[in-house]
Amino acid sequence: MIVEVNLGSRSYRIVVASGELQSVGQRLRDLRLGARTALVSDAAVMRLYGKSVVASLEAAGFIVTTIDVPEGEAAKTLAIAQHCWDRLLTAGLDRTSTVLALGGGAVGDVAGFAAATYMRGINFVQLPTTVLAQVDASIGGKTAIDHPLGKNMIGAFHQPRLVVVDPAVARTLPEREFRSGLAEIVKHGIVLDAAYFAELERDLAPLAARDLEVLERIIGGSCRLKASVIERDEREAELRHVLNYGHTIGHALEASTGYARYTHGEAVALGMVAEARLARQLGIADDETTARQERMLDALGLPVLAPAIDVEPVVTAMARDKKGKDGRIPFVLAPRIGEFRLVYDVPAAQIRAAIASLAS
Repeated sequence: MIVEVNLGSRSYRIVVASGELQSVGQRLRDLRLGARTALVSDAAVMRLYGKSVVASLEAAGFIVTTIDVPEGEAAKTLAIAQHCWDRLLTAGLDRTSTVLALGGGAVGDVAGFAAATYMRGINFVQLPTTVLAQVDASIGGKTAIDHPLGKNMIGAFHQPRLVVVDPAVARTLPEREFRSGLAEIVKHGIVLDAAYFAELERDLAPLAARDLEVLERIIGGSCRLKASVIERDEREAELRHVLNYGHTIGHALEASTGYARYTHGEAVALGMVAEARLARQLGIADDETTARQERMLDALGLPVLAPAIDVEPVVTAMARDKKGKDGRIPFVLAPRIGEFRLVYDVPAAQIRAAIASLAS
């Protein structure tokens, strides 16, 4: 499947196909990019896929420098970004060169941030190897590093030249990491496409079992949905807020627990549960809309409870939400499956009640 992201001069393709990582070199050559490339990855991913990607690039005539970064959120620091800049300079990359991110969302974030800021922006290609990165982080041009007071607070919009999604790599992921990525797929169905959500309900068992045909179809569908939003709102003016469903509370859960208790997808799953319950409290959604979301998340092995949750640190972390406007935090809520509504000025007591409800 090829998904076109139509953004004028910044347009690019998302290629979704099993085994596609081995074609990266030819696809870069088709784009007529400069000869020098830098492949950014962590050690574990590099061991699994680095050799074939490097071989593909070199067979197509590219000069490859590899840059090792830590796994996970530890990669998203200013020190690691500077390490990437140092390596790019030493390797002689110029404005025709390309940075490629091979790995999960954190690798994509720091590599993309380095590409966005090196020489005021050079070519960037995403090679996501987690489900979370394949359907969400690799698409849309959001790059960032973390700040001690908040996740993704220092960053830039920098669209990739190409995204290559190989669904087969999802079959090698640890179970927890695989299930974490499914949260973003569920999110797309809840707020963007009722038919896609129903398709997920029908295919829950083969999806959880990582059936390759189902994976390719579901991941491709999720990429299509995200691309449709990016095309209409590239820089998160308003419509793109829809992609933050579950993230307003989810990001705050991550920050308030030091990014150590939950994976990103687990936090988003809990955020969706809390925000679905908030919509019900506000009279925006009915019981069945809320229940369908919780049933799906639970069936996919994602958390729907957060025992002993401490509400106040979550509320404090929400106050630093970068989507806020003049101190007003927008909530994306789902009146029905496949629809969304942006709601400001939600009463604080009801926000606290929704978060507290995660305990039971």
